[in-house]
Amino acid sequence: MKWFYDFVKVTAAIPLLLWYRPRILYAGEKRRLKGGALVIANHIGLTDPILVMLGIWYRRLRFVCMKEFWEKPISRWFFSACMCIPIDRKNVEMETFREITGSLEKEQLVAIFPGGHVDTETTGIGEFKSGMVLMAIRGKQPIVPMYLKKRAHYYERQTVVIGEPVDIRALYGERPRLSEIDEVVTLLMEKMAAMQSIAQNKRR
Repeated sequence: MKWFYDFVKVTAAIPLLLWYRPRILYAGEKRRLKGGALVIANHIGLTDPILVMLGIWYRRLRFVCMKEFWEKPISRWFFSACMCIPIDRKNVEMETFREITGSLEKEQLVAIFPGGHVDTETTGIGEFKSGMVLMAIRGKQPIVPMYLKKRAHYYERQTVVIGEPVDIRALYGERPRLSEIDEVVTLLMEKMAAMQSIAQNKRR
C-alpha cells in the first residue's frame, strides 16, 4: 500500500522535521541512492525509521521490524501497510530471508537495524552479524551504512551521516568466502566508527 506508506511518511516527517531539524552529512561523495541497497543503521530510539527516511527522503524504504509487532491485528495491518518485513531476531526464518533478498533483487531499498534493539545508553551501534552481508550478497545489492547521532539535549539538531555504499561483489565477487564475509562486517564497523567521528566533530 504505497499510498498509505507515503501518507505516514509525510504526516510523521512534518512534526519531526521541526523537532529534530536534521542535519544530513555524507562520509564521502554526496549522492542520491539509485537502484537497490541494504541500508543499515544504528538504533538509538523508536523514531529511528523516520530519521532514516529523512536521510533518504526521495525513496521508499522497506523496514525490517521485529516479529512481535505482527502479533495484534491492528499493528499487523499497520506495519504490513507500511511495507515492513517481520523478522524473528533470535532465529531468522527463510521466509524473511527470501522477502528481504527478493526486495533487493527488485532494486528496492531495505532498511535494517543490525544491532537488533534500541540502545538508549550508548551509540546504539551494537554488534553486526554476517547475516546482513549474506542478504546483500543474495540480493545482489550493496550495503549503505548510516549513523544516527544520539542527541545530548533536546534542543540540539539531529545529525545523520550517510556512508559510501559497500559493493561486496566488486570486492570479492559473486561467492565470497566466509573469511571475506567477516572482513565485510569488520569494514562496516570501521565505516560506522568513522561516521560516528564525523557526527561528533560537527558543530551544533
